[in-house]
Amino acid sequence: MSRTARIERQTKESKVLVEVDLDGSGRTDISTGVGFYDHMLDAFGRHALLDLTVQTEGDTHIDAHHTVEDTAIVLGQALREALGDKTGVRRFGDATVPLDEALVQAVVDVSGRPYCVHTGEPEGQQYVVLGGDYLGSLTQHVFETIAFHAHLALHVRVLAGREPHHIVETQFKAFARAFRDAIAIDPRETGVPSTKGSL
Repeated sequence: MSRTARIERQTKESKVLVEVDLDGSGRTDISTGVGFYDHMLDAFGRHALLDLTVQTEGDTHIDAHHTVEDTAIVLGQALREALGDKTGVRRFGDATVPLDEALVQAVVDVSGRPYCVHTGEPEGQQYVVLGGDYLGSLTQHVFETIAFHAHLALHVRVLAGREPHHIVETQFKAFARAFRDAIAIDPRETGVPSTKGSL
């Protein structure tokens, strides 16, 4: 069973292509025009062991918001499509990941019900600008957008952190590891892991 997807989306604000293979090796090819975001998506693909291609052209002359948001929309849609009917998956994933002084817990349920809880960033993190054009408030927005379009329940808790770059990067790595566990095939699960019979 191939768990892959290719989705393209074009608006007046951006043109996005995402290709994903859930059973890849962590190979990534990321270009959004927002360097720090490229770094985060590269970390996500590598640590989730996804093969991930993201090619975005956006109106970064205005700011990074549309490009970051629209990429997250298409990424979420691609993850949802690649998951298919979710037969045999573990469903739940939980990871706590450190990066020097930063520590983040992420918990994923590929529930089919979009929900995102994002807590714990230190005061002022949302106003920090990373890489010249990535505003700290975009991090929560990315996770909310991916959760909505991938139909995930996602909880991200920043437990510790001081350095803004570390705080964001650890969130993406923790999400990646939790998502990797949630989508892993469980050899004991012969159907869809739900009492309802569908996710």
